[in-house]
Amino acid sequence: VVIYKSTCKAADMEAMDIALDVDALLAENKSKHKSTEVKKDVELQFDLGNLLATDLNIIDTAAFRGEKEGYLKTLMRDNVQLLINQIWQLPTVKTEDVVLAELPKGTTVLPREKPIPKPKAPTKWEQFAKTKGIKKMKKSRMVFDETTQTYKPRYGYKRVGDLKDEWIVEVPKNGDPYQDYFKKKEEQKSDLVSKNEYQRLRNIAKERKTKSLRVPPPPSGTKDLNKHQLTQALGLAKAATASVGKFTPSLPSEPVPKRSGKKRKAESMIADVGEEKARNLGILKKMNKKKEVLDITKAVNTHMADEQKSVHFSRVDSDGKVVGSKKRKAGGGKKTGGKK
Repeated sequence: VVIYKSTCKAADMEAMDIALDVDALLAENKSKHKSTEVKKDVELQFDLGNLLATDLNIIDTAAFRGEKEGYLKTLMRDNVQLLINQIWQLPTVKTEDVVLAELPKGTTVLPREKPIPKPKAPTKWEQFAKTKGIKKMKKSRMVFDETTQTYKPRYGYKRVGDLKDEWIVEVPKNGDPYQDYFKKKEEQKSDLVSKNEYQRLRNIAKERKTKSLRVPPPPSGTKDLNKHQLTQALGLAKAATASVGKFTPSLPSEPVPKRSGKKRKAESMIADVGEEKARNLGILKKMNKKKEVLDITKAVNTHMADEQKSVHFSRVDSDGKVVGSKKRKAGGGKKTGGKK
């Protein structure tokens, strides 16, 4: 009996020690983590759609001046706790083992940093599709290839109808049997790509509504050139000589091409002090800008000129010779001296 009483007494003492340890841990945890219940003299105004809480309580100036950082952190913690309490009073949805709160529509009107972007002008194809009632249908990415009996991408690498997969081409009934039809297909594809790029740049010029954006004539594969494009192409061809068209003979009843360039006016040696100051201030303003100054018109014109050059130098005649691929060397011309 004595042994039984001693063991019971030891068990009671151990239970009391465990209870004391739990109470100490709870007290320590309570000192570290504050309660979720926060009391305010004036209730906060909430806009849960924008996750906004407005505190209209008076700031304790004495506590703010005494310990600024601590006061701001305590105030921030209490207000965020009240905002979270309001959020968890909303209806919730469980998605993929995550509980989400459904936020209502915001009530606070926030100002925009930039104006609302204007809608883009429709392209010629979009206008045509609208008048004819053509609706854009989403096409599948993979297409079944009848030749290989497999599915292949519609565009891109290893696509359907790739020219590299064609090892034989049927010659038309009235076609030239000695013509390279593989090369002809590549030229047609190149002309189609150039035509699409020309139309894209023309849409950019139409959207910008500017006359300074020079659109070159379409590629040589297209036949529907209007009068303006023909005149412009003729002027460019005449100016593409060593004398810049000075000694190029003119055709009968040929219109005089209009020069789009501006002649630079020489500045006087004795300039106005105000004009010189404004010019220098403009230079400094451009230098101090964080963003680089980009001339979109000049960039588009340069890109179009490069495209036209690449199309021109990739033309191949019936004999297989590249037309216009020979470029003049810098400082070329007739040599005055004889052979050495």
